[in-house]
Amino acid sequence: MFAKIALFTVFLAAVSSMSIPYRRSSFVIEDHGNLMNNDIEDLYFEHPRESVYPIYPNTRVRRQLHGAINTNPDGSTNIMGKLPIAGNDQNVLSAVGGLGGLKNGGGYSSASGGLALDNVNGHGLSLTGKHIPSVADQLTAAGRANLFHNDNHDLAANAFATRTMPKNPAIPNFNSYGGGLDYMYKNKVGAGLSAAHTDIFDRTDYSAMGKLNLFRNPTTSFDFNAGVSKSVSPFLPRQSWEPSAGLSFTKYF
Repeated sequence: MFAKIALFTVFLAAVSSMSIPYRRSSFVIEDHGNLMNNDIEDLYFEHPRESVYPIYPNTRVRRQLHGAINTNPDGSTNIMGKLPIAGNDQNVLSAVGGLGGLKNGGGYSSASGGLALDNVNGHGLSLTGKHIPSVADQLTAAGRANLFHNDNHDLAANAFATRTMPKNPAIPNFNSYGGGLDYMYKNKVGAGLSAAHTDIFDRTDYSAMGKLNLFRNPTTSFDFNAGVSKSVSPFLPRQSWEPSAGLSFTKYF
């Protein structure tokens, strides 16, 4: 038993070191209700923390191919796309996909694909798969409920459950689940609270993040992101709230 716990602890530390600094997508993956729903994504193999500031401001449901390209703090690039395949004036079913962590010299950190159902009132459901080369595969079901929306305010709740299937046969498959609240004011200032838990590691991750839009037009967004996060587990040293900040540039197409 001790050997298994030690193995999980080492595995957890390795996975955590893979996380892209906040906000990884840098948070545009307004996943699971929006573009990748989250896809999202951060700890165990960037599992989606559907946070998320809407990737397409003031757009409840889009009915044509669209997507986004944005950069990470480490210089890599994320590409995301969404193709509506069926729907009516209330709901749209879309195929979603993306590549994360694309590097100038070639290679990527993850590839995702799945289906997303968006409602005109801002609600959404999604089922996505993610492949992390040589590390693991993931399957995530997520949902988003818009609690309040008008021209100035947007408040939404989100939740997800992820099944992770590691490539290492010594590591068993495990589940993570969580949820959060996201608020945006005039598509200019936003804040998000989220929590995620993984039973096998007895680990819970908390985050409080904020966003300030510095520039936006129909095809471009430049944002400042900042916040704090904390992980709690008996297998980790005593943890405190860790601050983080960065700039995010996103191009929509």
